[in-house]
Amino acid sequence: MSGDGKFALVTGAGSGIGRAASLALQGAGFSVALAGRRPAELERTAALASPSGGRMLPIPTDVSRPESVRALFARVAEAFGRLDLLFNNAGTGAPAVPIDELTFDQWSAVLGVNLTGAFLCAQEAVRLMKRQSPQGGRIINNGSISAHAPRPHSAPYTATKHAITGLTKSLALDGRAFDIACGQIDIGNAATEMTARMSGGVPQASGALLAEPCMDVEHAAQAVLYMASLPLDANVLFLTVMASKMPFVGRG
Repeated sequence: MSGDGKFALVTGAGSGIGRAASLALQGAGFSVALAGRRPAELERTAALASPSGGRMLPIPTDVSRPESVRALFARVAEAFGRLDLLFNNAGTGAPAVPIDELTFDQWSAVLGVNLTGAFLCAQEAVRLMKRQSPQGGRIINNGSISAHAPRPHSAPYTATKHAITGLTKSLALDGRAFDIACGQIDIGNAATEMTARMSGGVPQASGALLAEPCMDVEHAAQAVLYMASLPLDANVLFLTVMASKMPFVGRG
């Protein structure tokens, strides 16, 4: 799978799935713009790049702010001249507390990054992909297993990930006329900083606290690369990649 001469943008590129996907894309020949709120971590991702791969371009960004997203895409257009792929990956969660204990600010922070951020980036990507020549490109949204089923006390995160499914379908439909493809990857228990707590036990629907298996994050990164490497006349609309024995398929 080759991305030679193509240009990608990954949000949340300073850690976890975003970092792994950025490195997989760069190693396959994509030049990759790295967006995230922590400049030092973006630089760390760039420092891990393959010497034989594409260019890495760290761009500190807060995807929840329209002016920050506009500046991000202006920088991408200036540096790359076009955009072939957006991986809408940036995400955050709220404390795992009952919904009646959740604050409005906690709810709003999750919606701002996970949903509004994905919308703002998709909007700017579509604008760029429509006007570039050749026209078109691909958007991949990180939906998560939470796009299908919630964990206990996860209303904000689960609500945003269900909404990402609607955004994905709308983008896939509205992008057809402009050769803009959109798909969603739903990743379950990839081993990252965010999932480290699972080895010590996480709450289940039954009320039990159980350790959950995780998979190497590289499997998720390679799935993103596969989706990204398709020609624009083919699209993976939804793809689920997960630790085989995680408690998802079955009764909670």
